[in-house]
Parts: sequence; C-alpha cells; structure tokens
Amino acid sequence: MARVTRFGFLLTAVVFHFVYIFSIFDIYFVSPIVSGMRQFEVERPKEVEAPAQRLVLYVGDGLRADKAFQSLPIPYPTSPADEEPRHLAPFLRSRILEHGTFGVSHTRVPTESRPGHVALIAGLYEDVSAVTTGWKLNPVNFDSVFNRSRHTWSWGSPDILPMFQEGAEPGRVDGDTYGHEFEDFSMDATLLDIWVFDRVKALFAEAATNATLNAQLRQDKLVFFLHLLGLDTSGHAYRPHSKEYLHNLQVVDKGVEEITTLIEEFYADDKTAFVFTADHGMSDFGSHGDGHPDNTRTPLIAWGSGVAKPVTVEKGIAPGHNEFSSDWNLDHIQRHDVAQADVAALMSYLAGLAFPVNSVGELPLSFLAGSTTEKAEAALVNAQAILEMYRVKEEQKQANQLRFRPFPALGNDNAVAARIADIRALIDANRPEDAIRATAELVQLGLQGLRYLQTYDWLFLRALITIGYVGWIAFAVTTVIDLHVLHGAIETSRSIGSVVFFASVLVALYASFMASKSPYMYYLYAAFPVAFWEEVFARRTSLAAGRKALFAQVKGVGGWAAVLVQGVLAMVFLEALALGYTHREIFSGLFVLAAIWPFFYGSKFISENRLLIFTWIAACLAMSTFTLLPVVKVEDITQILYGGSLMVIIGLLYLIFEYQLLRNSALDGENPTTRPANPMSRIMIGVQIGLIILSMIVTRSSVLSLQAKQGLPRGEQVLGWTILVLSLLMPFMHRLSPNNHYLHRLVVLFLTFSPIFVILSISYEGLFYFVFCVLLVTWVRMEHKIYVSSNPPATAVVAASPESKTTTTTPAKPKASKTTKVKSNGKAEPLAEPPALLPPSLAATPHRSLSLPDLRTSLFFLALLQSAFFSTGNIASISSFSLVSVYRLLPVFDPFSQGGLLLLKLLIPFALISANLGVLNKRLGVAPSALFMLVMGVADFLTVHFFWTVRDEGSWLEIGSTISHFVIASLLGVFVAVLEGVSEVFVGGVEV
Repeated sequence: MARVTRFGFLLTAVVFHFVYIFSIFDIYFVSPIVSGMRQFEVERPKEVEAPAQRLVLYVGDGLRADKAFQSLPIPYPTSPADEEPRHLAPFLRSRILEHGTFGVSHTRVPTESRPGHVALIAGLYEDVSAVTTGWKLNPVNFDSVFNRSRHTWSWGSPDILPMFQEGAEPGRVDGDTYGHEFEDFSMDATLLDIWVFDRVKALFAEAATNATLNAQLRQDKLVFFLHLLGLDTSGHAYRPHSKEYLHNLQVVDKGVEEITTLIEEFYADDKTAFVFTADHGMSDFGSHGDGHPDNTRTPLIAWGSGVAKPVTVEKGIAPGHNEFSSDWNLDHIQRHDVAQADVAALMSYLAGLAFPVNSVGELPLSFLAGSTTEKAEAALVNAQAILEMYRVKEEQKQANQLRFRPFPALGNDNAVAARIADIRALIDANRPEDAIRATAELVQLGLQGLRYLQTYDWLFLRALITIGYVGWIAFAVTTVIDLHVLHGAIETSRSIGSVVFFASVLVALYASFMASKSPYMYYLYAAFPVAFWEEVFARRTSLAAGRKALFAQVKGVGGWAAVLVQGVLAMVFLEALALGYTHREIFSGLFVLAAIWPFFYGSKFISENRLLIFTWIAACLAMSTFTLLPVVKVEDITQILYGGSLMVIIGLLYLIFEYQLLRNSALDGENPTTRPANPMSRIMIGVQIGLIILSMIVTRSSVLSLQAKQGLPRGEQVLGWTILVLSLLMPFMHRLSPNNHYLHRLVVLFLTFSPIFVILSISYEGLFYFVFCVLLVTWVRMEHKIYVSSNPPATAVVAASPESKTTTTTPAKPKASKTTKVKSNGKAEPLAEPPALLPPSLAATPHRSLSLPDLRTSLFFLALLQSAFFSTGNIASISSFSLVSVYRLLPVFDPFSQGGLLLLKLLIPFALISANLGVLNKRLGVAPSALFMLVMGVADFLTVHFFWTVRDEGSWLEIGSTISHFVIASLLGVFVAVLEGVSEVFVGGVEV
C-alpha cells in the first residue's frame, strides 16, 4: 500500500465507518423472515364453528396504555354538579368492566408505526433496518392475519395500509386511505379518525342495497381493520397530556362505540370478536421511537365472541396489577399483559384462521373463552407453528455452516415429535392443565431455539468487528504520526513474508464465508481489519520513530509520571463522555471543570489574558446549565425571542466595533487587518441582522396561529422558507466583497444560521446557540494564547502592517529552526526542524509537527462535539425530538422532509465547530486535517466502548439506548471526516 494521503485517509474513514455501522444489523437485526413453512390452524369438526365468524381490529395509533385506562375525570366537566368521575373512554372502560379481557401489550423497539403494525398483524418483530427501506410498502414479503383471512377491509393512513395490502394475495385485502394532505398537524387531528368511522358506516350502508357486498359481508373468516391516526397526530402536535390528545381519545372512544353497535346490529348473531390496541405509545415530549416505557406500553382490550369475560376479585388487588396501574381504578379486575406479537396469534385463533407462518406470538390463553381442553388444543397448534419455523431455519443454517451445532435443548426432529406426542397424550388423557404447561415449555424452547439460530454467528462477528475497530484506531494513529509528526520521512518496511501472511488470513476468511454462504457484507467486514493491521505492521518503524519524537522532551521519572497521569486522565475523560450519553449531567460537570483550565498556566498567563479568561469561565458555566435542563421542552415563544435578541445584539455590536475588534486582534499579536475597503460587506451583515429580526416576527406569528388551531398562514410559511433559503445564501454573497479575517468569517457564519435556529427552536435552543458560539470563539483564542505562551519566540521577524504601522512577532514552533522564510506579503513563516534522527531533506515542511499537547486540543474538540449533541436534548433517544418547530414550515406529515429540517437544526452547531477547528488548525500552525485526523482516531475509543455495551436483553429502554449509542459513536468518525471538508469550505483562505 502506498503512503496514505490526507484525502485517502478521510475517504477510508468515511467508507469504513459506514460499512461497519451495518454490522449492528447483521449482528442484532438479522431478518427473522424465512419461507417454506407449513400452515397450522386449529382443526375443528365441520359442525363446530370458530370462536368468532369475524374480527374487528381497532388500532389507536400512538395511544399510551395509561391514558387509555386511567380513572381521570374529564378536564372540563359539563357542570359543577357532576359528582361521579366521567372517564375519557367510557365505552372502552365498559368493555373492561363487563364484557371482555384487558391488559397491556408490550412493544419492542423501534416504537414506530411500521414495526408496531407488523408485530400486531403478522406476529413477527421485523428487522429494524426495514423501517429505513420503506414506510408504506413491504421491503420483504411476510405472512399476516390479513393474508390468512377470507377477506379484509381496512381504512386509515396511506403510510400503513398499503404494506399489508401489497403483501397479501391479490384481491384479499381492500385498503381505503385518505390523501397525505389530510395529515396536517395544524388541523384538527380528530378529522382523520372521523373519516375512518364515516367510511366504515358507508360500507355497511351500501350493503343494504348491494346484494353482492351483503353476501360477501355474511361470510366467515372476515377481518375489519380501522387504523386511527388522530391520537398519534395530536400527540406529536400537542403532547399526550394536552386537552387536544385527551379530546381525541374521547372521539375515538365514541367512534369505537358507534362502529361496534353498528356491526352488532348488522349481524345480530353475537359472532363478532373485537380487539382494541395501539401500535406504540407516546412520550411526554410528544415523540416515540425508543424503548422508553411510555412508548412500549400500549392498551389491549378484547371483547365479543370467543373472548373471556372479566375476572374480578371482591377483596384486595387482582393479579397482574402493579404501581403502573395503581390509578386506573381497575384493581379488582385481573390484568393480563402480553407481548405485542401475541395479538396476532389471538386474532388468528378468534377468527378461526391459520397462524401467520412467520409469527412468533404466543397465544394468550387468558383472553380466551371456552374449555381448558380447547385452550390446550389451540396452544399445541400454536407451538407446532413456531417449531415449524425453527425446523426450516435450522435446515437453512445447517446447509450453510461447515460445522453446525444444533440447539441442544430441542435435539433432532424425532425429539420434537416425541414431545408433541406426549402433549397429545396428555390432552387425550383429559389432563389439559398438564398439557398446557408442557406446551408452554415447548413454546419457550422453540423461541429459544429461534433465538439461538438468530444469534448463531454473534461470537465470530463481534470478535471480527472489534478487531476491525481496534485496527482502525491503530491505523489512524500510525497515519497521523507518519504524516504530521514525521512528515513522511520514514519509508514503509513491507516484506514478502508479511504480505503473504495477511493475504493468507484474508483468503481463509473468504473461504469460510463462501462455504457458509455468508452475506456479502461479511467480506467487507473482514477486509478492513486485515488491511489496517497489515499497514500498521508495515509502518512499525514509523511508530518507533514517532514515539521517540513525541516523547523526546520527557525526561526522568517525574516527566514520565506526568505523562502517565495525563494518559489516565485522558481515558477517564473519554469514559466520562461515554457515560454522558446516559447521564447528561456529566457534561455539566465537565464544563465546570473546564472553566478552571486556564488557571493551570500560571499567574503571568492569567494577568495577560484577564478578559479572555473571564469570557471563557462565563461561557463554560453558562454551557453547564443546558444539560441540567429537562429534555422535554415546552414551546415557549418568550425564550425563542430572547435567543433571537441575543443573536441580533451580537451582530449589532460587531457592526459598531468591527474595526476596533480586528485592530485589537492585530495588537494582540495576530495578523493585522485593515477596515474593509468595500462597505458592501457591512451592508450584508446588516441584511443578516434584518433576517434574524424578520425570523423572530414570523416565528411569533406562526406559533400563535398554530397554538390557536388556526392553521399555518400561507404567508408565514412562504416567508419562513424564504428566510431559510436567503440565510444559507448569505456566505456566498459575502464573497462578492470578501473580508478574510477569521473573526469576520466566524461572525458571518454565526449570523447565517441564526434565523434558521430561531425558526426551528422550541424554547431555549437559541440561547444555547448563542452561548455555544461564544464558547467556540473563546476556545480558539484560548488555545492559541496557550500555545504562544508555552512556545516563546526564538527569533523576531518584523512585518509591518500597511495601515497600522505596528509590528508583530512570529513565535517559533516546537523544534523549529532559527531560520524562516518570508513570503511576498511580508509574513514570516518558520520552517519546521526535522525530527531527531531523520534526514533533513525528507522532513522539511512549512507546518509544525504535532506534539502531545495537541491531544488535549482533540479531546476538547470531542467534548464540544458531544455537547452539541446533548445540550438541547438527547440525540441517543429518538423520542427526545419534537416536530413542533417543524410545523412552522411543513404542517403536513412528511417524515423525510420534516426529519430533514430537524437534521438541519441538529447539524448547525457542528458547522460552527468545523469552522472554528479549521481556524484553530491554522492558528496553531499544524498541517491541514492534522487535528481532524487525530480526533478521528481518538473518537473510536467511544465506539468500541459502546459496541461492547450493546444489550439485546433487559428492558427495551436499555436495548434501544445501547444500540443508538453505538450508532452515534460510530457515525462520529464519518461526521468528523465530513466536518473537515465543511471546514475547508467555511474557512478556506482566512487570515489568522
């Protein structure tokens, strides 16, 4: 491999991290879907009917379990004389009290509509990556309850219905959807649910005059699916504690009552089963997606034909209740909790359908009416369906493995058949309770066997991925030393023997992959670690020379002890950053500690930089407050306007004191800059300030209109988009009248993104943006001051400014020679001295070598990256994002466009970080990309940490959080590489 260039390193970083992010799906989220299974359904004599002739499924999208069940009075009673509590869902509550069975359905992550409905209707927990491949249609075909029905009618959202309609046999599922324009967050969301109820009523009304439809509706094995999106929409727009969300629940309850009555009157045979549930819950923040209990707990109420009546106790608390259900006033009725996939098995049994062949749901016997023997029969069929899936998966795995080891607890097919025969004998011997217990044990073994096959390759893949990440870290460190410490002075030492060895390792891995018919991604997973470690081994001489160069100044026991302590502190710091992902308060502590950082450089440094140090302390303490604030933010127009006002003040102060600021920077030892010759630059700064003011006015008007439920005025929407686009164009307009001083460039960038932050803020984000930008500029100046004070100039080179007539002194770099070269513009630039033991002709470079203190700069940069992620929320939790601000630009539901706006808001602080680090890179005299490359090597210590803390067992909150932490940490490598490119765009050509 030739010497790695700067561009080659950055490209390798992007490709490697993108590829390795997919490893999480190959390890934890391999699709569970296989084909070739036989169907299983409960066999009944011809004269024996199924528990129900038809099934009605109501899904209140985004309904939390507690909101559906809580015994709370309506917030606004009709009169003070109301003495009895008037519940939000009285009809559903009556089903619990008198007619059916209820409990909590526990969902899995991600708590999104697509995987939630797949679990409910197909009985499988779909590959999480499928969410990214299609919200509406099936990335893969899977079996479902709808596909097993004689016919299914469905009504609701165009984002949900088509995937079940397309995945079923042609003509089996009818889907009636409204248009996407109906999903307008500024409108009354109850209209979505009323639309569904009206369409159901219209179907049965048509049956009175349409004999064909009437006959079709009189058949058995029918399913009616009502997808009710209003609750989800109200929750996103107003949050689940709002009167809008609670009112929407009343509308749903009333509509369910009307449809239930309509169907019962139409059939008049008491042969209809009803199931009411939700696909996911809703956080207090008005979001969902992660594993927080508010998102994973949904209501489940079943009643009608084939469903057991409520089980009550006269004294004490009925089984199944806990603290979560303590305020429901349902303690006297037994609560039955299920996994979400179990609902598919329940619906299949009630409607007399075959179990979906991909279903892993366990039939919840406590929901069923009928004799114990009937329940035992149904449970056995359920077990056989799950074991059939295990058999097919085992055959496929065995065919693709060199030395397959079967799941010991199930043994071979004969052992499974013997267990089934034993259960059948128990049923025939009239011992149904024993049969049910034996079947439950067999189901658990089947599910464990499926999991065993699902995780069969985990040990190998985890080891391979870990070696790859560690190899990347070693490769990054080696490259940084080669390019920015030794400046390419050491040639690569690569032998035929080492090349053959590493090639043999790769060939052996590829041969095993081919024999196992492994996915194509496995080949990439193996290629990277082999290539990295081969390159590190080939540059072992560079590593030795780099170690000598970096530690040349370390002398004696005291010096090495100091290095050791600093290394330990660096590891503690990285671990603190990792813990900050789950405990945001840690970032507050880190900023408080950072506030005292300048005091370690002595009294002389403090006295010479009082104002700078005061600003640093104030900015750090202000930053420490944001991670103490709650993640759940309530829309507050006052705080938004405060943030915008501070942005305007910064712009006005810069206009007033621009010349003095730039002149003072020259007097402080920085390169002098004259007043801009063209006043157009100041005019454009004024335009940017005007855009901030205009964005404040528009945002206030939009917020008030949306809060008053008057919708988003078209004028405010158009003006908001105009402000956003014009703001992003302003940096290009400034190039017509350039001012290349770094302070001017940073102010322009600050003002560029200010209007966007105002429009997309919910409360205190604008205040964070102001403080964060002040901290970044202060950090750049502080690092430069520390560098200058730690490396006093060895020689003075005078360069006069054409206007100010002042002189400046160019400080010598570490290990710098006493010769300098003078450029045509009068600036002196030192030539770095070659590292010890290196040929001078190979090591000469205009940039200084990296030194150990630069590691501290990289760690500070990494901390600032994390604070941008976590200061205004918790990026590791999907449910911490709110769409409230996005409605000011896009009120109609569009997950990708609205997500894009949220992403833009999220990325703005990083654009400022990249610009400031680019400036610092130049001010410290290191080569372009040097600090970025160092950060990319350090950052993956976090990735390895999170990779090994990923959990697939425990609460869904823990599982979802650990997975998201890994993905975020892994993306940091890509992110820093991209930021390096952004930095070149923002600060290319600046004068420092």
